[in-house]
Amino acid sequence: MTDQSLPRAPIWEGLVRRFLTALLLLSAPLLASAATGVAFVHGTGKQTDAYNDYWQSKMVNTVRDGLSNRANYVVINCDFEQYMWDSRASGCLAGQLSSFISSKNITDLVVITHSNGGNVMRWIMSNPTWDSRYPNIISKIRWVNALAPSSAGTPLADAVIAGNVFESALGWLLGYKSDAVRMQQVSWMAYYNGSYLYGTSGRPSLPKGFWSVVGTDVETAVWDGDSYCGGYSLNVGLEVTQAWLNSCSDGFLECSSQSAAGRVWFNDKSRRPGGEPLSHNQSRRACFGLQNILRDDL
Repeated sequence: MTDQSLPRAPIWEGLVRRFLTALLLLSAPLLASAATGVAFVHGTGKQTDAYNDYWQSKMVNTVRDGLSNRANYVVINCDFEQYMWDSRASGCLAGQLSSFISSKNITDLVVITHSNGGNVMRWIMSNPTWDSRYPNIISKIRWVNALAPSSAGTPLADAVIAGNVFESALGWLLGYKSDAVRMQQVSWMAYYNGSYLYGTSGRPSLPKGFWSVVGTDVETAVWDGDSYCGGYSLNVGLEVTQAWLNSCSDGFLECSSQSAAGRVWFNDKSRRPGGEPLSHNQSRRACFGLQNILRDDL
């Protein structure tokens, strides 16, 4: 049975995750010295201060409230304008995760990724012999919570590489014809998924859980306060780019891409107050209680 054939109704994902959590709790007496940590892995772009610029403090600090030791967290800053296997991308991520695991004695790691960060994390989990640091990282991971992962790419990457009018409009989101953008073209991701990455239909399962949170729509209106969460202008831009995507998308990724790898944890409207959707921008920010769900999952 492939990951794609597993039941995805809310009752199933809840039961599965509760079962896994129960196993962890039952094993707690045997792991008295275990330390739980959380890592935040950003999406496309070269970050030097992802805490402030990408996630923002309310998101990070609320999530780490779920830790018994709030100091056991790391916000990754890497160059994800590169191909996922590049030393500046997965190599950088492996280095920062390894240092975090070692310095904090982390034995139970929850990784929270956004967008292309999920691809870089899947590269590490799919290719344990690529880098000597990978096996230790994989062994410490409890699971990955992948927020709006670009697991099957996006037609918008194709549009940017083609150099059409949307290139300037999408620069803030993707950058300009970087290797990471090139990599996220739909046909390119299909090749990588079929040859190098685990977790998609017909491929081996990932060694640890990869649970996606899927953004299904973008809603903006000047009179709607919810439209301003994460930045009104960015959300308006994503509503415009929806015209290039199918009816189920977060303005950057179609739902089919977000759910292509691993298992769906939940679709935004099913867990949001009032059925509020999460745009691709809002799924990395403390919008509509997402930060509380992630906190409670620790």
